[in-house]
Amino acid sequence: MHKTSAWPLAASYAALVVFASLFPFDGWRAQGVDPWMFLVAPLPPRYWTGFDVTSNLLGYAPLGFLLALAMLRSGQTRRSVLWVVLAAALAGSVLSLCMEFLQIYLPRRVPSNLDLVLNAGGTLLGALVAALLERLGAIDRWSHFRERWFVPDARGALVLIALWPMALLFPAGVPFGLGQVLERLEAAVENALQDTPFIEWMPLREAALEPLSPGGEVLCVMLGLLVPCLLGYCVIRHVGRRAAFAFTVLGVGVAFTALSAALSWGPSHAWGWLEQPVRVGVWAAAGASVLLLMLPRRASAAVLLVALVWHLALLNQAPTSVYFAQTLQEWEQGRFIRFYGVGQWLGWLWPYVALLYVLVRVSRREPQT
Repeated sequence: MHKTSAWPLAASYAALVVFASLFPFDGWRAQGVDPWMFLVAPLPPRYWTGFDVTSNLLGYAPLGFLLALAMLRSGQTRRSVLWVVLAAALAGSVLSLCMEFLQIYLPRRVPSNLDLVLNAGGTLLGALVAALLERLGAIDRWSHFRERWFVPDARGALVLIALWPMALLFPAGVPFGLGQVLERLEAAVENALQDTPFIEWMPLREAALEPLSPGGEVLCVMLGLLVPCLLGYCVIRHVGRRAAFAFTVLGVGVAFTALSAALSWGPSHAWGWLEQPVRVGVWAAAGASVLLLMLPRRASAAVLLVALVWHLALLNQAPTSVYFAQTLQEWEQGRFIRFYGVGQWLGWLWPYVALLYVLVRVSRREPQT
C-alpha cells in the first residue's frame, strides 16, 4: 500500500502560505495597536481590491482541499465526510488567524478581518471540493491510476513533481534554470560580514562571472527540462507511461514559463523568452527524454543525480543579467509581493531538495516490486 502524498503536499502548501503572509520577514516591532483590533473592524475595510478578494479566497482553497484529502485517504477507518470538512476548514481558519495576528507586527502588512473571512471561506470551499470528489469516486480513480502508473514509494517524487510548475512561475535568469543562488548568496554573506573582522575571510574571485554562451544556455534549458522527466522515470516502470509523462512535463514546463513571462512583462510578451537557444534546448530535452526511456529506475536516479549537479554548476557559474534584476524589482514592488517570496524560495530550493531526495534514493536498497 502506498502512502498518500496529500499530507506532505498540505504541509508544503501551509509553509508557502506562511511565507506569502509574512514575507519579507523584516521590520518586526510593536506598533502600539491592540493586535486583536482587526477582528472588530467594520466590514468591508476602507481599502480593498478585487485582486485581494480573489487571491485571499482562492489562495487557501488548495490548503483546504489537501487537508481534507489527506484525512479522507489516510485513516484506517472511514471518517465522517462532514467531520473531515469541518476539521480542514477549522485548521485553515486557525492558520489564517495566526497570520493576520502576526501581520500587526509587520509595518508592510495590514491585518484584515475580511482577509480572515475570505481565507476561511477558501479553505471550506477547497475541503468541500475534496469531499465532493470523494463522493463521486474521483479520488478512488486517482488511487487506482497512481497504483497503475507509479511504484508504491513514489510519494516524495510526486510531491516534487507537483511543486515544480509553481517554482517556474518565479522569473529565472535562464528558462527552466532553477537554483541559481551562488551570486546572491555571496552578496548576502558579504553584506552580513561588513564591518566585522570576518570580511577578510571572504574568498576573492579570480575573475568575474562570465555570461552563458548560446551553447551553455541550450545545455541549461535541456537539463532543466530533463530533470523532472528523470524524476518521474525513478517512480514509473512502464515505458509508454514514461513517454506520456515526459511530454506532459515538457508541455507543462513551457506553459508555466510562458505564464511567468506574461505575469512579469505582460501578456504580449508571454513568448518573448522562446529564443533560438531555448527552442533548441527544449527539443534537445525532448530527444534526451526519449533516449532515456528504457533506463531502469535506479539508473534513472543515477543519471538524474548527474544532471542536477551539472545543471546547478552551469547556472551558478553565470551571472544574472541587469534586465533580470529589474524584473525581480517589479515582482517585489508590485501586486505580486505576497507571492514574491514564495516563488523565489521555491525556485531557489527545489533543485536542492530534489538533489537530496535522489541522493537518498540512490543510496538505499531498491524494494522488490
